[in-house]
Amino acid sequence: MTAEADWGQLLGDAPVLPVVAVDDPERAVALSRALVEGGLPCVEITLRSPKALACIARVAAEVPGAVVGAGTLTRAGEVAEAEAAGARFLVSPGLTPTLADALLASKLPALPGVATPSEALAARARGFGAVKVFPAAALGGPGFLRALAAVTGDLRLCPTGGVGPATLAEYFACPRVFAAGASWPCAKELIAEGRWGEVRERARTLASAARAALAGEPS
Repeated sequence: MTAEADWGQLLGDAPVLPVVAVDDPERAVALSRALVEGGLPCVEITLRSPKALACIARVAAEVPGAVVGAGTLTRAGEVAEAEAAGARFLVSPGLTPTLADALLASKLPALPGVATPSEALAARARGFGAVKVFPAAALGGPGFLRALAAVTGDLRLCPTGGVGPATLAEYFACPRVFAAGASWPCAKELIAEGRWGEVRERARTLASAARAALAGEPS
């Protein structure tokens, strides 16, 4: 199975990747259930807290339908740790030579982060077929994605950073964009206050917007 097929199967018909920062495994489980119920089964839990790997492990074991991955990978050693915790995909904010080696050696789909055409071309030269464009909004939003797609050949793009319901359709209209990462459905205040119903509704909003955008329907 190719990496392209891997991402298609993981993301399903609403290719939005919720980006989650959570430090409590119980909340990670409740949050992931709400996202799955809202139609966004692919959940990226970032390695930004000491308990992130425990959160990934709990979600992988306890949330049917969830496809949990590890984000914010910054060191090569974290690849094996994420795999052992049950991650099914890997995401990094950038790419170093040693991290690239570890991601490519893994059997899991990986999205290395890029912010410039040079970084995107370097990732493609290393063998990656898809990259995360981060931070997308700060880099110029959909206009930047269109310009990047024009010079990076068949490299597929996943904008992350500042993506929400108001901009999702415009991002998906950009060439080579196959998915988008978004923290909006799992904002830190929703997690802190356990507002899982609102998480579920935000997930539904983004899932519906993604399907409409892919179908070419007006928002």
